[in-house]
Amino acid sequence: MTDSKKPNDQGGPAQPLLSVKGLVKHFALQKDFIGRSTGVVRAVDNIDFDVRKGETLGVVGESGCGKSTTARLIMNLLDRNEGEIIFDGMSVGGNDLPLKTFRRQAQMVFQDSYASLNPRLTIEDSIAFSPQVHGVPKREAIERARDLLVRVGLEPRRFAERYPHELSGGQRQRINIARALALQPRLIVLDEAVSALDKSVEAQVLNLLLDLKEEFGLTYVFISHDLNVVRYVSDRVMVMYLGQVVEIGDCETMFKTPRHPYTKALLSSIPSLDPDNRTEEPPLTGDPPNPINPPSGCRFHTRCVHVQPVCKEIMPKLIEQPDGQSVACLMFEPKSAYKHKSIPLEPVL
Repeated sequence: MTDSKKPNDQGGPAQPLLSVKGLVKHFALQKDFIGRSTGVVRAVDNIDFDVRKGETLGVVGESGCGKSTTARLIMNLLDRNEGEIIFDGMSVGGNDLPLKTFRRQAQMVFQDSYASLNPRLTIEDSIAFSPQVHGVPKREAIERARDLLVRVGLEPRRFAERYPHELSGGQRQRINIARALALQPRLIVLDEAVSALDKSVEAQVLNLLLDLKEEFGLTYVFISHDLNVVRYVSDRVMVMYLGQVVEIGDCETMFKTPRHPYTKALLSSIPSLDPDNRTEEPPLTGDPPNPINPPSGCRFHTRCVHVQPVCKEIMPKLIEQPDGQSVACLMFEPKSAYKHKSIPLEPVL
């Protein structure tokens, strides 16, 4: 198209495709023997971020930080306690954008490629199922499924009539990607989509995702534990810790000059191939605090090497820095009571 604005683009390229405002999800614990609530798990605790049109936003953090819960909240697979999800200027789930309409434009690829597929449906039927639910005639849905099989590198004559148990893990994940594309979405959320694959297959699937993104004009939210993979595919990166966002910004800038102490420690954990650059001491010690009863103030202060008394009292805000990076740390808050000498955060090579 000669016009940079697509037909279903409501606000133009400058408007974020997805905006998350004040998102909160607390899981209630089981009640005790007299019926009293024993607390809640603060899985996602008041986070805000945007996903720009056409970009890949990588999401990283330790296990239990809220990455997968955030993904399921975006897709409305979980009910949020508070907050708003805005898709291209329209509130998801409201009168502006009903949930069924939203799910035609946003799809998800899960980690477990086998559990994501119905074992009783052929590959062709699995891909064609969603379009038929949304009103596409069966013949057209089957043709779309076969075309998508070709796009993800699987010959329809060989694979269309097979069942999930007859395929390898990499082939099944290609099927899940094809199924996600069947409704011609604009946003795809990938939750550890390549973590269960061996490295050679992982590389093939990553390159496939990049090719499909360019071909279909897609936007990705890419969740992974593998920082090298995140660096390879992402335009921007969001770092989460204990249910909150601690840093978000340009991928290369963050990997070279991390600002938040947790981001620095996280990136320092990447193994180096240089034998002269071995890690002598662990960059971070201890386990994350209990999400049922998180620490007051900055949630990272129990593990931070730069902790000051004020860190235990004031929760830092996510503030944008002059170069566009946003960080939630009192060291980078103007006029904060944090007292420090110039603390260098060395780049990670």
